[in-house]
Amino acid sequence: GRLVVSGGGSVQVGGSLRLSCAASGYDRTYCMGWFRQAPGKEREGVASMYTGSGSTYYADSVKGRFTISQDNAKKTLYLQIDSLQPEDTAVYYCWAGGNRFSCPDIATMTTFRGVNGYWGQGTQVTVSI
Repeated sequence: GRLVVSGGGSVQVGGSLRLSCAASGYDRTYCMGWFRQAPGKEREGVASMYTGSGSTYYADSVKGRFTISQDNAKKTLYLQIDSLQPEDTAVYYCWAGGNRFSCPDIATMTTFRGVNGYWGQGTQVTVSI
């Protein structure tokens, strides 16, 4: 299977972006989410979703500004990022994994090490003043 990410770019503070992650070749993706890695920092969890129920979870640092959503027909996961701040500058990665019984608590993860699943390529988000 593949996860193809698109939608990054350079924006000014306060701007918005929408990232997309198109999944193909998977029978089922029970859980999907987004991580990000800022320069010199660990890859951290940002948001996640149980694809069946639609339940969503967010890191405290992004609550109220980031919205994770999905289009089941297109098998695509989105991350709407509003009110962008310089500290949001990072490479953003799409992730898929978990099973029918549980999903990793992506939104609280401060590292991606040990997280099983599949990864899309990163997309750069740069926020300038």
